Amino acid sequence: MLGIKWLESKEDKWRNFESEAMPYRADLYRAAMWLTRNPTEAEDLVQETLFQAMRSFHLYEMGTNCKAWLMRILYVQNARRLRKVLKLQIVHDVDDVVLNTIPFEPPIPEKITDEEVLAAIWRLPEHFRNVLVFADIEELSYKEIASIMDLPMGTVMSRLSRGRRMLRIELAEYAGKHGFVDQRRAAQQ
Repeated sequence: MLGIKWLESKEDKWRNFESEAMPYRADLYRAAMWLTRNPTEAEDLVQETLFQAMRSFHLYEMGTNCKAWLMRILYVQNARRLRKVLKLQIVHDVDDVVLNTIPFEPPIPEKITDEEVLAAIWRLPEHFRNVLVFADIEELSYKEIASIMDLPMGTVMSRLSRGRRMLRIELAEYAGKHGFVDQRRAAQQ
């Protein structure tokens, strides 16, 4: 019987999918909200992701990192959604331009609200925001993020560093405007 692959029943496949993938629905929804900024679109994106994951579950290796596998599918599905809806054109990476516009790295003030932090994250350019969300909110490794976003690991590390720097600047400006931090002191640090 060499060369004959054991066939799983549909019930076994569904049970395996349910036990491996379904526990990550909340994580997928949270990431989808960051990507879409809309609850309805996020729900649709999660549904499309789970549907695609179920169709492709035969490619998944049981016992490996299912969350990273699902996040990759979510990211690809979102890219497809954006291409359809926005008919995006390819834009060259502007990392160097953004880097040259950042004058300093102020510290993050301690008295800032969660809402302002979230608003500051939303104001980041999308390619920095996505890496920041995957790393700092979803707690994925650089390698997992690189795989999900189909980027070199160095680009992930660079975008994460620059995204964090831009976030610090955003939050320092907010703190200065609201009297939490002396802007001159923040600019010197």
